[in-house]
Amino acid sequence: MYKIVSKEMLTPTICRMKVEAPRLAKAANPGQFLIVRADEKGERIPLTISAYDKEAGTITIVTQQIGASSSEIISYEEGECFADVVGPLGIPSEFIEMSEEELKAQRYVFIAGGVGTAPVYPQVKWLHERGVAVDVIIGAKTADLMIYVKEMEAVCDNLYLCTDDGSVGFKGLVTARLEKLILEEGKKYTQAVAIGPMIMMKFATLTAKKLELPIIVSLNTLMVDGTGMCGACRVTVAGKTRFACVEGPEFNGYDV
Repeated sequence: MYKIVSKEMLTPTICRMKVEAPRLAKAANPGQFLIVRADEKGERIPLTISAYDKEAGTITIVTQQIGASSSEIISYEEGECFADVVGPLGIPSEFIEMSEEELKAQRYVFIAGGVGTAPVYPQVKWLHERGVAVDVIIGAKTADLMIYVKEMEAVCDNLYLCTDDGSVGFKGLVTARLEKLILEEGKKYTQAVAIGPMIMMKFATLTAKKLELPIIVSLNTLMVDGTGMCGACRVTVAGKTRFACVEGPEFNGYDV
């Protein structure tokens, strides 16, 4: 059983939970995910790891209420336990294999959309702890749907907020903000990473291509069983069939 240590509603439909899972926390790396099963008869729900504490033996998950299974997960309270939390699964972000010299030569820009901001956080934190320059763009429809703002401010060089209605930060899409940073403000990046809704990642990739900027995208939203057995996350990447859960979830955006 996996005890819920803390629970916080970030928005009316997005919940953050810290869960006891010592072995998982010890092995976790940025970019990986886990499977949560609320009870013995519950559905297997893949969720990206949004934080992990190896010393405390806890992992943090962020769940958006969409259907019955996500609603059940969110209904659990502090002190209660999930039946299963399995992981870490998937291939970690490619930068963890880079040497210190390679990392210091990089300048990253992360483009986060909605609940996709949660899995961006551990990647930015990992890079920041190693002295790598990282900027972050967070996009949401309105200011009250923006998550992880304070957390991200603490681990990145520059944070840029975007809202559709202009209620906070830049009024417009994250792609427009990226263009403005590079074309008007003279920012230079060696690598972009986009995590969020599929349509956002598609246009972030098209914008990055126009700007001649390499980009990584995460296909975590396609996953179902998380082990490659169901085939639901089958995608064509660079003309080859790949499975997002066991060969990803991160891929070169130009190849997807």
